[in-house]
Amino acid sequence: MPIPIIAIFDIGKTNKKFFLFDEDYNMLLERSTPFSETTDEDGDPCEDIVALTQWVKQSLQEILAMREFTLRAVNFSTYGASFVHINAEGKPVAPLYNYLKPYPADLQKGFYQQYGGEITFSIHTASPALGNLNSGLQLYWLKHQRPALFDKIKYSLHLPQYMSYLLTGKTYSDITSIGCHTGLWNFSQNHYHEWLFREAVIDKLAPIFPSNQLIPASINGRPILSGVGLHDSSAALIPYLSNFNEPFVLISTGTWCITLNPFNQSRLLAEELQLDCLCYMEFRARPVKASRLFAGYEHEQQVKKLGEHFKLSPDHYKKVAFDPAIMTKLASSTVVPGATSAPQLLQQSAFGKRSLDSFATYEEGYHQLLMDIMEQQVASTNLVMNKEVKKLFVDGGFSRNPIYMNLLAMAYPQVEVYAASIAQASAVGAAMAVHAYWNKQSAPMELIDLKKYTGVKELMNP
Repeated sequence: MPIPIIAIFDIGKTNKKFFLFDEDYNMLLERSTPFSETTDEDGDPCEDIVALTQWVKQSLQEILAMREFTLRAVNFSTYGASFVHINAEGKPVAPLYNYLKPYPADLQKGFYQQYGGEITFSIHTASPALGNLNSGLQLYWLKHQRPALFDKIKYSLHLPQYMSYLLTGKTYSDITSIGCHTGLWNFSQNHYHEWLFREAVIDKLAPIFPSNQLIPASINGRPILSGVGLHDSSAALIPYLSNFNEPFVLISTGTWCITLNPFNQSRLLAEELQLDCLCYMEFRARPVKASRLFAGYEHEQQVKKLGEHFKLSPDHYKKVAFDPAIMTKLASSTVVPGATSAPQLLQQSAFGKRSLDSFATYEEGYHQLLMDIMEQQVASTNLVMNKEVKKLFVDGGFSRNPIYMNLLAMAYPQVEVYAASIAQASAVGAAMAVHAYWNKQSAPMELIDLKKYTGVKELMNP
């Protein structure tokens, strides 16, 4: 008998993937396709929306042709802060502008002056001033600097919802995309910000559809169910929300280390915004307070320097074990992780100012790097921590780093600290969001592999 499945399209900036999951969330198939960027009318790099559209349609046909599977549903998880602008015929009328595209400084300044000032606006929308990363400001730019193009737009769909539109032919918005540092949503009032109405931009946004429901659709006359798609950061949080009821914090690590606290409902403060705090919206339309740290990038740069200094490979750090003796030696002359009483967040930790000649071995230098990064990490995470939190999960690259994990456990002895591992979390999350509509089995409770760290004990008992 054919196996019932859900197909998930997971769209990253570089690689586009689709996955097939069975009812037990076993991954039956993974396909990845790299895409080359094209350029917009200004010569800035951007997504090739034509190639992406063709790939999604061809992939759906390929999946339907697999006789060993019965496709029940499709959903989408993509990067955020990106609009596809379509006309009344449903065709894209503009490039998929890159969220890193420079935003006109004078236009941005005028926008904030008109709508309450940068700080007030950012607090209301939980959106630090980030230029085109505030996707709502892209609509403001189009209206004021590309009015002819703006007039052609029927709907501006965030990328996940455009993916869904290709299958369903129906135009919707989704709260996880709207609530992702877009400058569109007034978090304190729980509705769109007034500027959208005053600028007559609101009509360009399709109706909001729940992220945890499916829409009837068809492919080649074959009935199928489709989700409206989710922002990938919000999708990646869903397996944790589904598996753990008591309050937790998740540190998602990569180039950025993003601390997500779904159980912190406190209002975003001006000083928190200035320290790179923001709010995401999870799939049940609840705010998730978050802080960001550029720690993964710093780690990448500094291990290169350490490798060059000690004449070792850039990835030699992967062979370095947590050494309590080195910790004890370094701690006598440096700040102990967790000792920061107030945030001292900078783009770089103290390590960049240290002389590598002061370290006798690579291992010493690497432990110091992680100690310095951890001081920043604790300051960042503390911005969104609260006393209700019982567990702290780390996923991504640093979850596999024993020094980082032990330092984190030392910094937070009052909570349980775990390295967490779930393959393709955003794709699994997009499937789990609509579980009740396609899956006849109970929601799985053991999708996440956990490893507990108790750094203080390990330091005391090497």
